[in-house]
Amino acid sequence: MPRYKLTIEYDGAPFFGWQLQESLPSVQGALEAAVQATCGVATRVHGSGRTDAGVHAIGQVAHCDIEKPFRPDRLRDALNAHLRPNPIAVLDAEIVGDDFDARFSAKKRHYRYRIVNHRANLALDRGRVWRVPQRLDAEAMHVAAQRLIGRHDFTTFRDTECQAKSPEKTLDQLDVLREGDAITVLTSARSYLHSQVRSMVGSLVWVGQGRWSADDLAAALAARNRAACGVVAPPEGLYLVRVEY
Repeated sequence: MPRYKLTIEYDGAPFFGWQLQESLPSVQGALEAAVQATCGVATRVHGSGRTDAGVHAIGQVAHCDIEKPFRPDRLRDALNAHLRPNPIAVLDAEIVGDDFDARFSAKKRHYRYRIVNHRANLALDRGRVWRVPQRLDAEAMHVAAQRLIGRHDFTTFRDTECQAKSPEKTLDQLDVLREGDAITVLTSARSYLHSQVRSMVGSLVWVGQGRWSADDLAAALAARNRAACGVVAPPEGLYLVRVEY
């Protein structure tokens, strides 16, 4: 039975996250419906990881096993036809070995968080960035972010409903860049805790506003207490950019 690797982008706004929901729209549910409409058989689509409600992706990866063989480009086009009008697109499909697993074969996941730092209301980017009207010190945010690099207990930046067995994760990258009014937070790690990225970004915004120093951020990490976390950034600014294998 061929196994297909799918590379997917989506606007997360209409969905209650990636994971299949019994009575709520999800990205996984829409993809599984498209696969069933294409091949006529109910098929599980396995993602590289869950994204929260409202979070977007430009490089999510999934795999599924389909008994009927398809040429990859024809499978891609068929899935996209059945996905309409959902804001989901299968960018690429390829046949992979049976040992490939979208989640467990992943070596690193790359996320981007977008902030627009101006007072004017959003027009074109509404629902796709976090507008922070107060001027942020992006350089101070970047310097503070480096205190989170490495292997740590990230309990402070972990959602209380997180189901991960351990709060320890290794953060490989956390950079804050400014270009005009746009601030981008880039982060990479093999895996993350539930809401970890949004929790880190929100706390970094407190640094950028002058409410916290780099030492305050480090103290919050060391506290290993969810109550020590700063504000949690809204989901609409977060994008899963790429998964490495």
